[in-house]
Amino acid sequence: MVTPADGTTHLSPEEFAHRLRVEIARLRDEATRQRKLAHRRAEFWTKTDIALGFPAALLAGTAGAAGLASADVRVPAALAALASAGFAAGSGFLRSDTRRRANKRARHAWASVEARAVVALTQEHVTHEDLGDLLECRQAALAAYDGEEPQPGSS
Repeated sequence: MVTPADGTTHLSPEEFAHRLRVEIARLRDEATRQRKLAHRRAEFWTKTDIALGFPAALLAGTAGAAGLASADVRVPAALAALASAGFAAGSGFLRSDTRRRANKRARHAWASVEARAVVALTQEHVTHEDLGDLLECRQAALAAYDGEEPQPGSS
């Protein structure tokens, strides 16, 4: 590192390349952690979606069949229908299906960041454009949690 009289700092090409590699390796490590976290979250929301959706469907079917079968079981059928409605409302409130899809999108986006960083680190010479591309890809991965699924035919 050279500091001329005007106080600006200039890095040698080797120092600049080393700093780029360190930053790319940091992005790779972050992407690996985030990909694994998004995977665990997607699994959690999948289980939550099933845990709320299956009992809702089962109780709704049971309540309907019981309510039609006999007048004596209408009260238990009504209670089963209320429980089913509660599970369905909980599922709708938590939006577990939407969260599962968002975390799957994020997992794929973070895997892309990770792969691009690995490829960049295998190159003999890395440039600031490589780092810029990775940072753009990272922004896309962060946005994947909130974004909508891409429509077929759009880019």
